[in-house]
Parts: sequence; C-alpha cells; structure tokens
Amino acid sequence: MRVDLLTREYPPHVYGGAGVHVVGLTEVLRRSIDVRVHCFEGPRDEASVRGYSTPAELAGANAALQTLGVDLEMADAVGHVGSDGVASDLVHSHTWYANFGGHVASLLHDLPHVITAHSLEPLRPWKSEQLGGGYAVSSWVERTAYESAAAVIAVSGGMRADILRSYPSVDPERVKVVHNGIDLDGWRRPTSEQDLVRDDATVRALGIDPTRPAVVFVGRITRQKGLPYFLRAAEQLPPEVQVVLCAGAPDTPQIAAEVTGLVDRLREKRSGVVWIEQMLPRQDLVAVLAHGTVFACPSVYEPLGIVNLEAMAVGLPVVGTATGGIPEVVDDGVTGWLVPIDQVQDGTGTPIDPDRFVGDLGAALVEAVSDPDRAAAWGVAARRRVEEHFSWDAIAARTLDVYRAVVR
Repeated sequence: MRVDLLTREYPPHVYGGAGVHVVGLTEVLRRSIDVRVHCFEGPRDEASVRGYSTPAELAGANAALQTLGVDLEMADAVGHVGSDGVASDLVHSHTWYANFGGHVASLLHDLPHVITAHSLEPLRPWKSEQLGGGYAVSSWVERTAYESAAAVIAVSGGMRADILRSYPSVDPERVKVVHNGIDLDGWRRPTSEQDLVRDDATVRALGIDPTRPAVVFVGRITRQKGLPYFLRAAEQLPPEVQVVLCAGAPDTPQIAAEVTGLVDRLREKRSGVVWIEQMLPRQDLVAVLAHGTVFACPSVYEPLGIVNLEAMAVGLPVVGTATGGIPEVVDDGVTGWLVPIDQVQDGTGTPIDPDRFVGDLGAALVEAVSDPDRAAAWGVAARRRVEEHFSWDAIAARTLDVYRAVVR
C-alpha cells in the first residue's frame, strides 16, 4: 500500500503537536507500508519526502491563500506514479493547512481521503486575530474536507465529540478515535552518571536551580494553551518553587504583550521565574522536565496534548485542565490532578468564571508541590501509563486499520 501523507510540519520545521505526531507516525508506518510525505517550507533531502515553497505569485497574499497555493501543488503531485511504478492508494492529511490538498487530491485522482484531526477551526476563533479574512477561508477548507473525507481520525474521544458537534453532517461511523503517541525511548528520564552531570549543567545554563522544586510549562504562546491563567495561578505557589516557562512563538503581538506583562508581574513578586523563549532541542527539554516537580497544562482547548505525554514519559505528574482530551491522558489522583473548568460555549473555551479557574489551578499546583514524594510516585505511574497506552507501535497499528477499511 502506498499512502501520500500531507502535512504542514515536517523536520526540520516542527512547531507543535501535529508535527510531532506526523514524525512519529511516519517512522513506524514505514515499517509496513510505502509512505510518501508532502510538506511545507521548501525542499527536503530525505527520500520519499517532497517539500514545497509558497508559489512566487502568492508571496504577498494572505497566509490562507499561500497555503492553498501549496496545497494545489501537493494535490497534483499525489497523482504522479513514482519511478518504481507505484501509484497512490490513499491520501492522509493533517490540519487544515493540508486538508485542502488532501480533498482536491481525492477528487482529482479518485482516492480515499483520511484526515487526522489535531484541532478544529470553529474552536479556535481567536485565529481571526492572525489571519483576518483568511480565518473564514481556513474554516471553509476544514468543513469541506471533513464532510467529504472517507474517514476522520480523532486524537481523543473528546476530539471526536467536538468534531460531531462542530460538523453535525459528518457521519459518526466515519469518525474513529486513535490517540496520539509518544517516542518512549526519546522521552525518558536519564539515569547514567554522565547524563545526569550533563543535564545538571544544561539546566543551570538555562537559569534553573536544580536544587529547588519547579513547575514546568511547555507550549506555544496561544490562547488555547491558557498561559495567562497559569501565570496568575503561579502567584499562589510557595516562594521556594520555581516557575519554568518553555514558551515562544506567540500567535499575535497582543498575546505576546499580555504574557510579557504577566511574567514581569510574577517576577516582581517572587524569584525563580525562568522564561525560555527559544525552542529547545529534545535532549535539553528532557533535562528541564527531569528537573521539574510537576508539569502544568492549563489549556482551555486541547484535543489530546502531546506535551502531557512527553512530560509523563519523563516521569512528571501533570496538573491539567479537565477539558478536551486531557482527561484521557491524565488519570486524576493517579498520574496527576485534573482542574475543573466551566467554559463559555462560543468556541473560545473561555472559563465562565476565570477567577475561580485561576484559584482552582493554583490550589492544584500548590498541592502538587507540597508533597514531593507523592509527586515522584505519581510520576512513576505516569511513565507506566504512557508505556501501556500511548506507544507509537499501537497508534500506527490502529491507523493502518483505518487505512485498510477505507481502501476496501
């Protein structure tokens, strides 16, 4: 079987969970089938990977139109029979950035189109701040692709419910749940003396004191990640606890300014606020997580949350919002704490009572750092849960089942 996989993100340009998912899935799928990757941001040297640049004619256009230009080139390329004489059997797209390419390829070449849903445009209305009228285009692309796809893979049960609520004309039988996975070997707490010494030096160079407890946040600076709520909640933490933010790539100047102001305010009240704005190599991020006490995921919209899987694989318990797919990852009272939230039903995920959410989040964080022995024990349970439920081998096998069903 040949599958053409369409994605915005692919190494070396990986920015979020969708890109991490594509890399992990592709690596394991290639053990069983022929996978041809089509991606954005220019040519790649890797075999069976073709990267596309924005068409020159669209260089100054709205970002959504630039995306569609790349998608059309992808759709055309999917139909090409390779030098080995093998034609595509199926096209699989990830995120709205590639959904249009998958949809057009399906129509043009009479192929089944499978979509993996990593997020939904109706539940991210703040994107209008980024794209302007392009948000209407991205929303149209996503709706059209979902309503026409042979199958839609939801990365959690919560995401499946969101899909069916957002797109009620989609046949529920076509929406399958296949969770995100994790590279268990790549995300593992170091144990050798050499690695421990290296990681100690790494975190010290980043400004982290390895002798103090720490709450760690990792994520892009976007509305859905809930970083402003976390920064307010962190004011409740005991003074000895560090707040480590691995946070960058703000969606808009407005949220960048809001987060900067909140970090400055937090620093006025306490020491040990470490803000790492650059994207860390995996080895350095593992070192940061391994020196943490607890991981914080204050998202107001999170289809699953690969960052939670990464932290749990390194042995950290998670304080996470009880929304989206997070409760399918974090076992409350076993591998972490779930923070309740009542949300406005307008697609933004905004807490109905923001002060209460901030208070509940802060209380959970305080409880998490107040008993280091319990946190460590729950971290061991977190690693065990990831091993048992979220390996890429299991995720790839379920994805292949979806492929075979739609090809039949």
